[in-house]
Amino acid sequence: MTDDDRTQRAGRGPRPAAGRPAAPRRAKAAPKARKRGAAGELRPSAPIVPPQAVAGRALTLVVAIMSFLACLTIGAVTVIHEAASAWSNDLLREVTIQIRPAEGVDMLREIEKATAAARAQAGVGTVRALSDQETRNLLQPWLGAGLDLESLPVPRLIQVQVAAPAAFDLGALRLAVSAEVRGASVDDHSLWTSRLAAMANAVVLGGIAVLLLVLGSMVLSVVFATRAAMAGNRDVVEVLHFVGAEDSFVAREFQRHFLLLGLQGGLAGGVAACLVFLVLGFLADERSGLQGLARSMDMFGGVSVGVGGYLGVLAIIFLVTVLTAATSRLAVRAHLRRIE
Repeated sequence: MTDDDRTQRAGRGPRPAAGRPAAPRRAKAAPKARKRGAAGELRPSAPIVPPQAVAGRALTLVVAIMSFLACLTIGAVTVIHEAASAWSNDLLREVTIQIRPAEGVDMLREIEKATAAARAQAGVGTVRALSDQETRNLLQPWLGAGLDLESLPVPRLIQVQVAAPAAFDLGALRLAVSAEVRGASVDDHSLWTSRLAAMANAVVLGGIAVLLLVLGSMVLSVVFATRAAMAGNRDVVEVLHFVGAEDSFVAREFQRHFLLLGLQGGLAGGVAACLVFLVLGFLADERSGLQGLARSMDMFGGVSVGVGGYLGVLAIIFLVTVLTAATSRLAVRAHLRRIE
């Protein structure tokens, strides 16, 4: 047995034939495949939309401004609506008895009779006749100071506070006053209440219209920004589309980018609006020393938007974020359909 036969039997393998290259002992490792998503599509190593694009920063600023205006609109509508509701509640809880002066009528006696008739009604709380000085103060802005009530046919007023609106009967009060008091009439301020309700409804509708315009402008800005981003990455988008990437994958990449962009802009605008509310509330406070601004805000009961206003700001931030992401997704899908 030759040496070659002994080597072959020992398991070392046959010697290669002359002139044939020896095979490599181990092949090189194949390159790693790119990661695949849940649906099997390829994940790019870099994002399709550059996160720090100049257009992205400009759009963030636009979204922040639109969110700021929308939050200001919500705050203004909330303040005016709450003020109108407070006025209406105050008017509904107060009734005024007016006694017109007549010749041969003892005004003091008629006032006592009207006061007694009002106190006898169910659901009535405090009944108080305005003094001569209070009547002069009411007429002073129109007729000046130093009025002589005895020489002028000035009606006398009696304030009736309604403690229990459910038990109070306005018709019964009118019948009792008209039967017992000469020249008396009852005013329930229904005219002012209807005007306040109409004003509040008009303000709410106007605020909704402004809000829709602001959000519509933001949607158009997002559409243009999405198209600009797709135009800047047109080659990448078209290659992904033609190699078989699903439209949902490309749209999801843009949606993720614009979702973060909308969230940043919405938060910036909402925080800025809240700071404006706090600053205006501080300046309108009497302790701030700005009496002119404080007096101008008295008719609204201050500029505090309350819990409802701040909840509205949170709702605007959420709406802006969702609307930005949804708009970009729809714009991308429309563009991909045109490619086909």
